Amino acid sequence: MEDPLYREIILEHWQHPQNFGVLIVADVDVEEKNPLCGDSIRLTIKIEKGKVEKIAFAGVGCAISQASASLFTEEIKGKHVKELKKIIPEEVISLLGVQLTPARTKCALLVYNSLKKAQEKL
Repeated sequence: MEDPLYREIILEHWQHPQNFGVLIVADVDVEEKNPLCGDSIRLTIKIEKGKVEKIAFAGVGCAISQASASLFTEEIKGKHVKELKKIIPEEVISLLGVQLTPARTKCALLVYNSLKKAQEKL
């Protein structure tokens, strides 16, 4: 049985996302789409001294994709670029704290896939 607290966290981050927007001055600007459901995320990152100084996301999608982006951007703010390359998909999913169907897993990992695309430019 899932903990209702996690459902509340997902709803809170969906309704009031952290780091939502677009950085005007960014070192990285990537967009990723999930063609199965139509969700999209644009990830902008400002790097200083090898670390994520600022990060923002913008996009449209379901509660899972948007909450995942909000939680994940909070998680990686301040991390060194080298640390980002070690992140695995399970770490992103664990931030949500709920069991996901395969389709919902793709929604949750949209921000992770955006980060992987961004790493090609770092």
